[in-house]
Amino acid sequence: MSKALVVLSGGQDSTTCLYWAINKFGRENVSSLTFDYGQRHKIEIESAEKVAEMAAVSNQVLPINTFSALGGNALTADIDIQQTADSDAANEKSYLPNTFVPGRNLIFLTFAAAYAYQRDIENLVIGVAQTDYSGYPDCRENTLNSLEQTLRLGMEYNITIHSPLMNLSKACTVELAVKLGAMDAMAYTHTCYEGTQPPCMKCQACILRAKGFAEANVADPLIERCRFFHNC
Repeated sequence: MSKALVVLSGGQDSTTCLYWAINKFGRENVSSLTFDYGQRHKIEIESAEKVAEMAAVSNQVLPINTFSALGGNALTADIDIQQTADSDAANEKSYLPNTFVPGRNLIFLTFAAAYAYQRDIENLVIGVAQTDYSGYPDCRENTLNSLEQTLRLGMEYNITIHSPLMNLSKACTVELAVKLGAMDAMAYTHTCYEGTQPPCMKCQACILRAKGFAEANVADPLIERCRFFHNC
């Protein structure tokens, strides 16, 4: 069976995708890659490493600090989290919240493809979803289709990008995670933009996550763990 590399952020979606890949390709054929891109909250990396350990797959942390050098967004610079875009901004980028890191998924997948090329891995798996609407253009299906073609041409390598959550609602993603047996690992995931545990439950990422679990009528294992231990 062919091998797969999962871009693992340590969040809800990438964790679901890790278990999806294990189910599709077999645990022995799956590995994961986490990016240390200068994000303000290193807890993401700790979560990814914990999730990979629980899933019994290898995890490599790749340092790329260019995003923090570029700045201009709330995930890599000391800027307050903006929960919604500024509709009064007089430019075409005004619909994007300041949690958008320009080019992040494009860069992640390009580095992941180069990493995969060296290891004869032909499948990349990423947990983006155009239905999980934060307005991020690099989460759209047409973006990934275009990038896949570019990577194939640029490396002369038959790489395939899988985005199993692309057209799923957050509730459906929760239901898929339950089906795949990912819920134990889900208790150690991190989604909150504020980087806090317990999560802040106020940022857009927390709101979307809570909405998905509520609509699926499933208790969030992270919230349950934090409640039981009084902290995480």
